[in-house]
Amino acid sequence: MIAAIGFALFTRPGIGGSYWTMFLPALVVLGLGMAISVAPLTTTVMNSVDQNHAGTASGVNNAVSRIAALLAVAAFGALLTHVFQTALDRKLNNSGISAAERAHVEAQRSRLAAAETDDPLARQAIDEAFVAGYRVVLWVAVGLALASSLSAALLIRAETKPSQRAR
Repeated sequence: MIAAIGFALFTRPGIGGSYWTMFLPALVVLGLGMAISVAPLTTTVMNSVDQNHAGTASGVNNAVSRIAALLAVAAFGALLTHVFQTALDRKLNNSGISAAERAHVEAQRSRLAAAETDDPLARQAIDEAFVAGYRVVLWVAVGLALASSLSAALLIRAETKPSQRAR
């Protein structure tokens, strides 16, 4: 749940703002949440197998972690791109940008926020569209982190140690 709060704090920044007030608090909270969750997860994986299978368990744990990160980057990248493109269309249609400048921006759509323009209205449309995509991705991350917390609360049960069962 702490990681979810960290992701939610990342939705606050907009265009401009200070790193120290906009991003650092989110980084600290997310880092704390990940530190609290990753180490116990790894310990649980390693403790769930016999010693002679520890190497395999470690390898599987690392492989799953890497694959999940790759899938997250791909899925979140696709989501951000879709939201950016939709928001950019809406903003370009409603901003009064000249047809020539609109064509210039349209030709750079694949560059997302790195699209170049000298028109302040076009720049604002690009920036706002990127922030919209960024926020959607982070709200999905919040939802996934909360779902993870809920599933852990429902599925993980305290295991009685053998010495406690004998009493």
